Amino acid sequence: MSDSTTILESNTKTDTRFPIFGQLDSKEHEQIVLCSEPESGLKAIIAIHNTTLGPALGGARMWPYANEQEAIRDALRLSRGMTYKAAISGLNLGGGKAVIIGDPRKDKSEMLFRAFGRYVDGLGGRYITAEDVGMSVQDMEYIYAETKFVTGIPKALGGSGDPSPVTAYGVYMGAKACAKKVFGSDSLEKKKIAIQGAGNVASYLADYMSKEGAKLYVSDIYEEKAEKVASETGAEVVDPDDIYSLDVDIFSPCALGGVVNDDTIDQFKCAIIAGGANNILDDEAEHGRLLMDHDITYAPDYVINAGGLINVTGELEGYDSERAHKKASRIYDTILDILTFSDENDTPPYAASNILAEERIRNVGRIDSIYTSQSHFSNRKGEIYMRDRN
Repeated sequence: MSDSTTILESNTKTDTRFPIFGQLDSKEHEQIVLCSEPESGLKAIIAIHNTTLGPALGGARMWPYANEQEAIRDALRLSRGMTYKAAISGLNLGGGKAVIIGDPRKDKSEMLFRAFGRYVDGLGGRYITAEDVGMSVQDMEYIYAETKFVTGIPKALGGSGDPSPVTAYGVYMGAKACAKKVFGSDSLEKKKIAIQGAGNVASYLADYMSKEGAKLYVSDIYEEKAEKVASETGAEVVDPDDIYSLDVDIFSPCALGGVVNDDTIDQFKCAIIAGGANNILDDEAEHGRLLMDHDITYAPDYVINAGGLINVTGELEGYDSERAHKKASRIYDTILDILTFSDENDTPPYAASNILAEERIRNVGRIDSIYTSQSHFSNRKGEIYMRDRN
């Protein structure tokens, strides 16, 4: 047997044990990029799901993943969600996401983020990054030093800064839309709401809801963060393990995803699940249907938390805070449309949202057959962004 044959068989066996291409195919991804720079400690994954509507835009998340496969899985799920988020929100963007493997409390450095920025720049605009879990505006500034394909940069540099306020506003409006559908009124006054997480989005969301007179409960794995939100909004702090089973009107997960799963599905005593986290359903098809069977109204996460994407997209056009909030307020109508479609077609809200998003991608994709005198990036916001930043 020749050496080349041995190598071929070895590679085939490796692919079988770790089927990266299989994972890409299963969710219809276009590309995955593995980034490594030992001097800075960078280990990152960039996943590009779909660029039919425009360049892939999605945040970079920093998290201490247990292993590389877990990180890849997260990148793939999150990037797919960004495609649907942009489509359902009427944005001319595709879906992408990046994850940086590391502890955001101790592994950050200027060199790590600048190295990541160079990998982003090497993609030539196919992927535009932004701030996500574990990242800050300062981190984005380091990335910006190496690439123009970044949003969520400080306001002093012409960016929008922290997108959390607009993300939270969109979640707030989406929760009100769910309340309108379920209770007949979108008022949150005296409604009991459990917020899981006490990060930036959760903090702003709690503020919006408390000002409307809601009774809030908050939990976080870092108790001091929950205590801070409680002191500012009058919320009651609860143990993270108890947040699922509270007898409330609305459960709002605003931390990591996968919180609606086999272990939690029977604990819920709420009428609505509407939160800012990504990939709230551990298994979209199974748990989306189970929530419907349990008579729990679910606001598809990538729709209700689209305010952050709407906010950073504004940077590609010239940022205006009032315009960003106005666009985010339309999440209210989008959620109502999805819930109405869900009822009329007896399909879970997540599936209704997917159908509507996929329909827009197909329709816009059809016009690619029409030749224009400009480049194939004609009318994409990424091109506007590139021109303005040169």
